[in-house]
Amino acid sequence: MSHDVVGPRAVMRSVAFLTAGALAVTVLTGCSSEDKAGKPLAGQDIARAARAQIADGGTLRWAVDAVPETLNTFQSDADATTSRVAQAVLPSMYRLDAQGRPQRNADFLESAKVVDTEPKQVVLYKLNQQAVWSDGREIGAADFAAQWRALSGKDSAYWTARNAGYDRIEKIERGANDLEVKVTFAKPYADWRSLFSPLYPKDVTGTPDAFNDGARRKLKVTAGPFKVQTVDTKAKDVVLTRNPRWWGHPAKLNEIVLQAVPRDKRAQALAAGSVDMAEIDPSDAQRVTGSAGGAAGPLQGPGGRTAVKALRTWAAQHGADAEPGDEELRAWEKLTKAVAQEQKEKEELRAFEVRKSFEAAYTQLALNGSEGPLADERVRRAVARALDRKQLAKLVLKPLGLPAVPVGSHLAVSGQPAYADNSGALGDQDTAEAQSLLADAGWVPGGPVDEQKKGEKAAGAEGDKHGASEDKPGRGKPDPDVSGGGDDGTYIVGQDDKAGWQPGHGEDGGRHLAQDGRPLAEWQLRQGGAPGAYAPKGTAAPAGTGSQVLAKDGKPLTLRFVLPSGAGSQTLRQVADRISAMLAKVGIRTDITKVSDESYFKDHIATGQYDLALYSWPASAFPATDARPIYAKPVPAADGSLTVEQNYTRVGTDQVDQLFDQAIATLDQDEEQDLIRKADSRIWAAAGSIPLFQRPQLVATRTSLANAGAFGFQTPVYEDMGYLKKGEKITASPSS
Repeated sequence: MSHDVVGPRAVMRSVAFLTAGALAVTVLTGCSSEDKAGKPLAGQDIARAARAQIADGGTLRWAVDAVPETLNTFQSDADATTSRVAQAVLPSMYRLDAQGRPQRNADFLESAKVVDTEPKQVVLYKLNQQAVWSDGREIGAADFAAQWRALSGKDSAYWTARNAGYDRIEKIERGANDLEVKVTFAKPYADWRSLFSPLYPKDVTGTPDAFNDGARRKLKVTAGPFKVQTVDTKAKDVVLTRNPRWWGHPAKLNEIVLQAVPRDKRAQALAAGSVDMAEIDPSDAQRVTGSAGGAAGPLQGPGGRTAVKALRTWAAQHGADAEPGDEELRAWEKLTKAVAQEQKEKEELRAFEVRKSFEAAYTQLALNGSEGPLADERVRRAVARALDRKQLAKLVLKPLGLPAVPVGSHLAVSGQPAYADNSGALGDQDTAEAQSLLADAGWVPGGPVDEQKKGEKAAGAEGDKHGASEDKPGRGKPDPDVSGGGDDGTYIVGQDDKAGWQPGHGEDGGRHLAQDGRPLAEWQLRQGGAPGAYAPKGTAAPAGTGSQVLAKDGKPLTLRFVLPSGAGSQTLRQVADRISAMLAKVGIRTDITKVSDESYFKDHIATGQYDLALYSWPASAFPATDARPIYAKPVPAADGSLTVEQNYTRVGTDQVDQLFDQAIATLDQDEEQDLIRKADSRIWAAAGSIPLFQRPQLVATRTSLANAGAFGFQTPVYEDMGYLKKGEKITASPSS
């Protein structure tokens, strides 16, 4: 489930999760009488231990998706590994706690507060007096000012991917002493806590050349428990070592090696001992837990099953006393090797356990409203009302033992301050209401279909007409040779009118679901995938897919459902099949098309070449800033294209934009949250995207590794990670 995720700052910033936090502002804020946010659906699941229980030294080999193209998180090609490095080696004024709520980072910041609101907002930062860069220089106002100038958007020589917040700053000054930084805003900014996390030294941000190129492969000056030792593209790893100038709790580990390991190779890497911690798919999680509990025998792997079947077939044909020939002996040799290999892997995997939680991210069904049937809000609402979101959440999360609760907000997940279930603005699953909306939109059951139009593709933007704006990633013509497109290798769900087919119930009964993604750096997508899941040409459409075909103006109501074809998209296909069956019940046909992982986002989602799609958004701690470009109303450009920012559904309203503008300009946190929730209700009503379920997080870790695992919402505390001393035991995790 690696390629359906888009970061919240996709066009403007390349880090999926900021280590940012909130600090209560006395006088300006108060406590809400009713906490609609609730609690996280699943707690953080790490192997918790006190620092005194952890040995000094050792190396943590941590599987990541790729060696980052840049170590500058403010560049467009930064990714999740860039963010992880920044968390370990750079200052952050705020970071997230286990509840997904921002907190002051005391290692860098003694205090921060709004000291003036009139005539302008002024924030005073008081820095930790011990905070120094690795070259010995104090962290101070010069670093804050250099980063502001680089990211303000006023100097185009800086190749920045994001300016939000920095463009609202008027000036930065030294305070009463070197430890104080005074930031004056030209206009009020509610999310000021999101700024300067991470903070780069002025060596990186002071000039365009240093910013654009100097920090891509190395960071000479850092300030964290670790520093960057090497970035090796050949070895496919990033090595972080202890920072001798770190003033906080010293790092327990000698080094952290971020090793690039493909998703489908991680179980083997764990068994081989080449990594100590890795986020994994449910199928691999079963291998790990089966090894730990003894549930999975060595003959249950593919090699063992194939060899046993061959020998049983031979014995049945020749009798138990027959003398085996060369073919049978080869089968036995293959079986023996498979058993030995699987037994060895099982023994090695016993050194690991699986930690599970939820990421601060959710998967959604996106509806492209730029043209075609979905340009009509009534059709979009009909699609939404046809969905049983509880069933979809259960399909993915129940097999993992996680709470199967649908997400009720576009702008936050349960436990975050801005969360509230606003799905009532659209309504629950209701087949009759969906059919009524379609009829009101002119789609008639059993209506005449123009034979000339039967072969046309499902509705969707053509060419680059509704693509991203020219200065945004993703612009370009669609791939003309998409694997499985059109009538070649796909089937149309809803074309037949038979009963009995239940999608998502294959050989495994839906029990072996791959996770549907992990947080990605911005608009870039992760690679990997499992083949299959699509009927070959000539296969009849599944039976039982619903009512009569709906038609309008001689054209059937068929929506193009685009999915990635890679190894991490099993869950997406399961969910897509179930959604297609739900839509078929109200007369909507879906043309399921698989495309390559490389083109899925840039050539289809970003350019509008789809009707329906599944991908995910991280839920930001600062939705007023980060979510606005995702739901901003598209603006027509002079050349006829749409400037969509990150709004890849092309659905937006002036009212939503106004609510975001009001939220970002208030310094009352309760009022900001209320405005965010109102905006979310309007987004639900517009039905451009339908949140489905929170993304699961499964992490395999060595049983001796402490303070690491499924971090959930929390920013990892890198200096506390390490291996238990002999005889010490892990404290039970909160989610245990």
